[in-house]
Amino acid sequence: MNTRLAGLVVVGMLAGCAGSPTPNAETSEMPVSQQVAVGDARQRAKAHTELGMLYLREGRIAVALDEARLAIESDQGYPLGYNLLGLVRMYLKEEKAAEDSFTRALRLAPTDPEINNNFGWFLCQSGREQQSLSYFETASKSQLYATPTKPLTNAGICSLSIKDDKAAEEFLSRALRVDPANSDAQFLLADICYRTGRLAQARNRLAEVHKMSEPTAQTLWLGARIERKLGDRDEEMRHVNQLRRKFQESREFQLFMQGKYE
Repeated sequence: MNTRLAGLVVVGMLAGCAGSPTPNAETSEMPVSQQVAVGDARQRAKAHTELGMLYLREGRIAVALDEARLAIESDQGYPLGYNLLGLVRMYLKEEKAAEDSFTRALRLAPTDPEINNNFGWFLCQSGREQQSLSYFETASKSQLYATPTKPLTNAGICSLSIKDDKAAEEFLSRALRVDPANSDAQFLLADICYRTGRLAQARNRLAEVHKMSEPTAQTLWLGARIERKLGDRDEEMRHVNQLRRKFQESREFQLFMQGKYE
């Protein structure tokens, strides 16, 4: 999938033993991550988990793994400790261990949106894209989830990976309704419009992307291809010149040099 989407996804999982938990319907239950930790054991577990997440984001995987283990040792009933462990195991490509951790987390907190989103992404990356969608739906329907646009965007990405443009467009449009500033969803919709021949819509959506964020190699290359098909050579070259100036080492610039517009 597009590298510009790399920061979108929080990868991770949880599993305990046999089978996966069943996704739940819309809920107003307070997500575990937003609950106040009560008691010394839970407070220690939360502190280790939060520290582990910071280490994971910094790429300090071994330390993040240690913090996950300490969180679980502190409180074996704390779901976010298993969620962190799942994320680390997923990063290490230990698929079975990651799934076990995510499943355990979901059994402890079946409606938690962040864990559902992470498990959905794990399934998507494990070749179970269709199965992942119900977990993204569960995450997006939590009334108290701070970022419901994230699982909807992830569902769109997973739908694209199985070439289901219709489902992807629906998920991404929902993501934009929740957060009109979601430039990743807007970019993916622009790409779908381009591929399905709706060039004016593709141009308009890409213009919105460039209003919200700095151009990237991917957005400039898409812009050049849109304008080429629309027959506007001046606009096409404007995008290409920016691509040449800023991203000469990119895959997109190499495609331009090879004349591979499609």
